[in-house]
Amino acid sequence: MLGAGPRGVGWLERFAENLRAGELGQGAARSGIRIVLIDPYRPGPGRLWRYDQSPLLKLNSLAADVTMFTDASSTIEGPIAPGPSLAEWAERWRAGSLEVQIDDPAVRAELEQLGPASFPTRRLQSFYLEWFHRRTLARLPAGVEVEWHRSTAVSVAEDGGRQLVGLADGETVRADAVLYALGHNESALAGEHELLDVFAREHGAYYLAPAFTADADLEGLPAGQDVIVRGMGLAAIDLVVLLTQGRGGRFEPAAEASGGLRYVPSGREPLLHLGSRRGVPYHSKVTSRLVAPRAELRFFTRDIAAELGARGNVDFAAEVWPLIAKEALHGYYHELFLGHPERVRLPWDSFLVRFAELDPWSDELREHVASALVDPADALDLTVFDRPLAGLSFADAGELQRHLIDYIVDDLHRRTAAEHSETLGFFTSLLFAFFAIGGSGLEVPPWFKAFFSYVASGPPVHRLEELLALAEAGVVRFLGAELEVRADASAGTFRASSPSAPGELVSRHLVDAWLPEDAAHASENPALRDAVRASSGEESVAALLAVHPEDSRLIGPDGEPQPARFAIGPFTTAPNAGAFARPATDAMSFRENDRVARAVLRLLDQISAGSDLRGLARREVE
Repeated sequence: MLGAGPRGVGWLERFAENLRAGELGQGAARSGIRIVLIDPYRPGPGRLWRYDQSPLLKLNSLAADVTMFTDASSTIEGPIAPGPSLAEWAERWRAGSLEVQIDDPAVRAELEQLGPASFPTRRLQSFYLEWFHRRTLARLPAGVEVEWHRSTAVSVAEDGGRQLVGLADGETVRADAVLYALGHNESALAGEHELLDVFAREHGAYYLAPAFTADADLEGLPAGQDVIVRGMGLAAIDLVVLLTQGRGGRFEPAAEASGGLRYVPSGREPLLHLGSRRGVPYHSKVTSRLVAPRAELRFFTRDIAAELGARGNVDFAAEVWPLIAKEALHGYYHELFLGHPERVRLPWDSFLVRFAELDPWSDELREHVASALVDPADALDLTVFDRPLAGLSFADAGELQRHLIDYIVDDLHRRTAAEHSETLGFFTSLLFAFFAIGGSGLEVPPWFKAFFSYVASGPPVHRLEELLALAEAGVVRFLGAELEVRADASAGTFRASSPSAPGELVSRHLVDAWLPEDAAHASENPALRDAVRASSGEESVAALLAVHPEDSRLIGPDGEPQPARFAIGPFTTAPNAGAFARPATDAMSFRENDRVARAVLRLLDQISAGSDLRGLARREVE
């Protein structure tokens, strides 16, 4: 297995539980199964969730919303094997029922206070993931051994029907099957990023290309200097944390009766100017609770997704996105009408009849909604929601700053207040509609992944409260939407501008604050790059590894699934929703892990029986 982070060990858990069930893999187990985990980082946390990173960095999920275990909602062929969410795991640790040694006093103190609504640090998460991996190893039946090779795979080749995995340390691992589970990777600089990097080096400026913030070298950003930051998602929030609290600043309760936070600078902070295409931060996590029962999928169900996927050549923007958008709006208004009936003028059933007929972006829907609501501010217009600064122009940077502060305050209220649980209805229906794509064969385009992240993968609430305090303190300033940055060779500087406000910011420091693109062809991992070339051919290299929707076997250049190579994760054409999941959501990644684990066990049974593997992959997926 190439990669042993949470996605890889999640697959291993499914392999173990399916093998324990006794249906598959019994012949292979009698002969002996050896699983080699190849990863330079410890199995379980892997690179992104490792202990060795700043204690300031946190998950963007509540402790109650993080699990590595299947549950009663899981629609899988293999056995369901429940286990604790992160919050429940912390409770068990406090009760003394877990054998988990934690020497870090800060993590121990955090665990003592951790509740379901807490946002844990990544350091704490590393202990949960390590425990999950050890638990999985303990549940492997006799005949299975697991070995961790602390290295990086650099090549995969075939020799006489077996797979030869070349490692960076010069060793070679021979295997009957290979699973690529490499997670998120750094990417080689290309295009604009490469040009900006060259420019910065030639002119003595500073440029940070998309990177994992925890690993980035931020020493080149000096105190008091203007820094242009492109991006306002999680990577930007982490950057802000490391350059403020990470440099000695602190937050304390504001003196005003209205509450909030006040930032006390250390004097070591740079001045951070944030902008992006939208010009606003990702929406924070929703902390309210549904009042009405959750809306069941109606406009984009798993059956509808499967029908579209089976048809092939689907235009996602024209045929899939309108159905998902309708489903998300359905969840929003379902909760508003049934959970807060005092704010509407029509019964839900009457509203729904007309709603079901209308396009999600039509004027007719806007009119129908307006006629049904007491307060026009309760209407959800997806166009405005997606681009809240579009068409707006402010007199100066100060007016833009005040508008953004008001926008964030209002958005936080709608994501946290009990009276605005319709926001959770929107989020939940969008989430389940996205999960419905899993296994359908539909490919999710990057623009939709970006929209989903904007809604569902934002920071904890307190991070945006801190951003407000930083804005009030003048440490963070907002540049606006449709941000443009150009390199000025005559001055050796970067110039940033936005149609949101007049003027231009000039700086010698530029950060592109987003994660590297999930592009397998440009990955820093040579084995992944080779897999792309082997799959799509040297002349036309695809950005993602093509996998079969049934069992995630790699698709070869002939269009057929390869019998002994599998791939899971964000670098494949399969929809990806992270390695761990919210409980009771029939997690997409858990379903894929189970399908792939069962496919590998069937493959091992075929090998142990001496079957010819030629044509096996095609038979398995038909």
